[in-house]
Amino acid sequence: MITIISGTNRPDSRSALVAETYSKIINDKGISCKLLKLKDLPSSFFHAAMYKEEGVSAEMIEIQENYILSAQKLIIIAPEYNGGIPGILKLFIDAMCARKYKENFSGKKISLTGVAAGRAGNLRGLEALTGILNYLGATILPNKLPLSGIEGFIDDNQINDDLSKIISGHIDQFLSF
Repeated sequence: MITIISGTNRPDSRSALVAETYSKIINDKGISCKLLKLKDLPSSFFHAAMYKEEGVSAEMIEIQENYILSAQKLIIIAPEYNGGIPGILKLFIDAMCARKYKENFSGKKISLTGVAAGRAGNLRGLEALTGILNYLGATILPNKLPLSGIEGFIDDNQINDDLSKIISGHIDQFLSF
């Protein structure tokens, strides 16, 4: 099973549209996947005791079991926030590591896609995220997908066919990785 993570808690985000497109294409290929939107995380997960195993809430344990531990591969859609990744994405990774540290990311294959309104497609953020995930023992697909000028690929609040084809090709690379 593949888990796709929309790495922002911003409502109506472009990253969520990209993540939904990944999910649809993967499902159309007959492969099992789940979509986790960080905007749907319970606000109760963020507290001082979250960094200790006994402080992890039952809701976060359920998310960890259903989306992270059960996944063989992960796809993370990371929008550019201030030249990096959203704080909620880093906080989520930290929260997952309080319990079953090695099982979460170690040995898993992960694909990264950056989303930005500007020209670099969040390359800087993807490199920072690569460093974090490598530290946790993950193997990152070398061909990251930086999506620049994302607004030019959206028609009627849907990802257009040109970008869908690019995403489909990226998925094919990831599936054979």
